[in-house]
Amino acid sequence: MAEGMLIQGRYHLLELIGRGGMGEVWRARDEALDRRVAVKCLKPMGPRQDESFLRTLRERFRREARVAAALQHRGVTVVHDFGEYDGVLFLVMELLDGSNLSELLADRDHVPLPVPDIADIAEQVAVALSYTHEQGIVHRDLKPANIMRLTDGTVKICDFGIARLADSMGLTAKLTSVGMAMGTPHYMSPEQIAGVDVDHRSDLYSLGCVLYEIATGSPPFDLGDPWSILIGHRDTPPEPPRVRRPDLPAELDAFILTLLAKDPEDRPDDASHLARTLRTAAQPPATPWVPQQQRPAERLPSWTRGMRAGSRASGSWSTRLPPPDRSAGLTGQWTGMVPTLVRPVPAVRYGPAPEYLAVLESYHRTALDHGRHGRWQQAFDVHRAVADAREQALGPEHALTLASQDAAFHALGRLGRWEEALAGHLQVAGARAHVLGPEAPATLDTHYEIAVCLGRLGRPGEALRLYENLIAARTRTGGPTHPETLRARHGHGISLGRLDRWDEALAEAHQVWTLRAQTLTPDHLDTLVSRREMAVALGWLGRWEEALTVYREVRRARERIFGPQDPDALASRNDEALCLEQLGRTAEAAELYRQVAALWDHGTTGA
Repeated sequence: MAEGMLIQGRYHLLELIGRGGMGEVWRARDEALDRRVAVKCLKPMGPRQDESFLRTLRERFRREARVAAALQHRGVTVVHDFGEYDGVLFLVMELLDGSNLSELLADRDHVPLPVPDIADIAEQVAVALSYTHEQGIVHRDLKPANIMRLTDGTVKICDFGIARLADSMGLTAKLTSVGMAMGTPHYMSPEQIAGVDVDHRSDLYSLGCVLYEIATGSPPFDLGDPWSILIGHRDTPPEPPRVRRPDLPAELDAFILTLLAKDPEDRPDDASHLARTLRTAAQPPATPWVPQQQRPAERLPSWTRGMRAGSRASGSWSTRLPPPDRSAGLTGQWTGMVPTLVRPVPAVRYGPAPEYLAVLESYHRTALDHGRHGRWQQAFDVHRAVADAREQALGPEHALTLASQDAAFHALGRLGRWEEALAGHLQVAGARAHVLGPEAPATLDTHYEIAVCLGRLGRPGEALRLYENLIAARTRTGGPTHPETLRARHGHGISLGRLDRWDEALAEAHQVWTLRAQTLTPDHLDTLVSRREMAVALGWLGRWEEALTVYREVRRARERIFGPQDPDALASRNDEALCLEQLGRTAEAAELYRQVAALWDHGTTGA
């Protein structure tokens, strides 16, 4: 098909607006009715097939198109017409003004959608599926790319019947890491994977996968290769969405997990009535934490002006907090006492008692331990409490207060709350520059956090400029080979890649890898990370043979240091398999994927 073509003397193709595994989508004008429409042109059938097959395919297409055209619901894309032109099957549909959920996530750099939007989408899709299932129609390929959100907020499901047509046309025989039509493993139900007959509950499982992704930023089993993903859908209970995003309402979390039940019998028969209850749970997120010095001052009577807190009249002070039980983690008795850290500060003549500050330092170290183990919600809760307590005891611009605040905002970023983290780090950076100086190591540490936030928020140009300033400052204060200088250069290279400047990204990664190998040793974690960044850039440049060599070097080093079951070592095997796929060596890739699945299963069952 080409721009300007007139199909059947009626549909004038104006602009190509989409292309995928099934064919192309064009913006067109219906000359007979003078209206804009979308024309989906399926891949040409071609002369290679025998006539009996083509005849069967045409009849199948007509049947599926009639079924799709019969669906009349606000939540389903309207099919106006269908036919065949010059060996190409086509559908004429309403032209939608909006974006599909895959595009929405990509535009947000995979930052999850707000809770009210998730609840609204869940309800509209569930209601539309309820209608289609009552008609006896199963979609079979529900995924973010097939769900449109219009500019007025309406949500519509697209491509009913297309999955079955893809099967008839031989487009679903092979699963790839890219995924086409029914070959998209991230959203397939366990019964689809098993190859048994499916019913409407398979669509509900796929809906659960979609909601999980828009709620957390990634699908429930985002394991990097089709084999591991399919094994995950079949055998592994999904991690509750609230583990990845703690601000999700419990009702929404439970709804998604209900849809993701492995056994179709454990899923709801009709999800629409459950989805309608989510609106009341979808309240706006909790008010972001703001350090005390940013909060509005309380109004006090005029006669209190000039008064100071003074010191205790008599008696010995006590924090009323037992030392943390290091063997208990956050399950120990002290957990519930974290919010009570902010209390009247035990004081001695020249400031807060050293014992009290020692207790706060102990809690600060505990919060850092939580972060090192990936327990970011606990880390944030403790850092926040310590920050407020240190502010009360030491003042808003004390170095320890700012350190706790910066750590709290770092945890917020790890929880996916990047906008709040960015705003907080900017505040801390200004305070540290004022107190410590603009090129003090702690000030530069916060600028690095700001650059990370900008990158995660889809602002790589701003991040790149900040990394350039950081490199210059770190070079002045620590030298060109200082670990922090190299860390800033590593971030600079990642930003170059996000801006599609892959030649420059490769050169930067190579230089950082060389310097890290010299100063940190070749097997240091940071050195291996830089080496892998080289492989990433080589892949984007289409140099897959070279990328394969580098990925193998990284994999062997990680296996030698950490063992074959280490998550990073397994990830390196997946990287290697991806290269093999790109090079057309699919049998070797499949074998690697099987090895990863076996090692992963052994590691989890043997733990």
